[in-house]
Amino acid sequence: MKKMSNALIIGIAGVMTFSLAACGNNSGPAKSPAAPPPAQTQAAQPPATGPIKIGSAIYKFDDTFMAGVRAAMTDRANALGDTLNISDSQNVQATQNDQVDNFINQGVNSLIINPVDPTAAAPIIAKAKAASLPLVLINRMPADADMQTYDRVWYVGAHPEESGTAQGQIIADYWKAHPETDKNKDGVIDYVMLTGEPGHPDAVARTKYSIQTLTDAGIKVKELASDTAMWDKVKATDKMAAFITSLGIASIEVVFANNDDMALGAIAALQAQGYNKGDKSKYIPVVGVDATAPGLAAMKDGSLLGTVLNDAVNQAKAAVNIADAAGKNKEINDANVGYKVEGKYVWIPYVKVTQDNYKDFMS
Repeated sequence: MKKMSNALIIGIAGVMTFSLAACGNNSGPAKSPAAPPPAQTQAAQPPATGPIKIGSAIYKFDDTFMAGVRAAMTDRANALGDTLNISDSQNVQATQNDQVDNFINQGVNSLIINPVDPTAAAPIIAKAKAASLPLVLINRMPADADMQTYDRVWYVGAHPEESGTAQGQIIADYWKAHPETDKNKDGVIDYVMLTGEPGHPDAVARTKYSIQTLTDAGIKVKELASDTAMWDKVKATDKMAAFITSLGIASIEVVFANNDDMALGAIAALQAQGYNKGDKSKYIPVVGVDATAPGLAAMKDGSLLGTVLNDAVNQAKAAVNIADAAGKNKEINDANVGYKVEGKYVWIPYVKVTQDNYKDFMS
């Protein structure tokens, strides 16, 4: 009887084991290992003591000014012995967010990001914070409230109002020295304005302060037309051609553009009408911002009156210096960065570029 009980127990146990296994198979395949956490929650590389890895995303590679920044960043990283990987965000914020995730997954020591949309920088800052990763934002300034959410984020750029002020000064000086610019002799500058993307801090400030500088100087102004060309030369050519068609070229006395690419686009439209090609009787002063190589070349041939140096080289150097120092867990101060650090900000001054000094900025 005892032996039968043992056999029975063994049999029952076997049936139970088989049943449990069968139930497991019927409920689907066994669970796979847990997926890794999202990129923004993964740990970054520990602070380095030697060369570091820096991940950078630029809002779009075919922006002339940012091309200069990229080249200068690469030069500075090479000089420090750091590895710099730069990605093209193609002017799509979602793409840039993914690129930040990829950099974190790759184990970079620092990030340098030129935001596609400076008003949407908060998610990028949050990703860097979750990974305890130093972050340098460059050229497109986010809201200060976003900057204050993380103690290891810095911004490198320029005060945009300075560029608008310099543009206004260039036009004020020209207007006073060349009374023939006032075509209708009414004492008022009749101007058109080509702006960057709506709401962009640089576009807003350059538009505002270029005109305010003139009015502060006691010069009367009248806006004939204003439209965005999104920083783009081709779009600016089309917009300027539309201004000429709707207003008549004879009524336009001055052209303001928020950057050199758009200024050059405006010049292309003017030249299609025979203007700004060397004939002093067919000349409309155009001003831009950035002092790009094509912009300076246009100043040399006389088609562009003036521009304002947006210092790509020093912005790039400052950004890489911060990324390098922070990646090595050094204090971010004037000595370690090589530039004046004001809390979370490094400001690189604009420089007015005129016919008197443009050669100083040509390579």
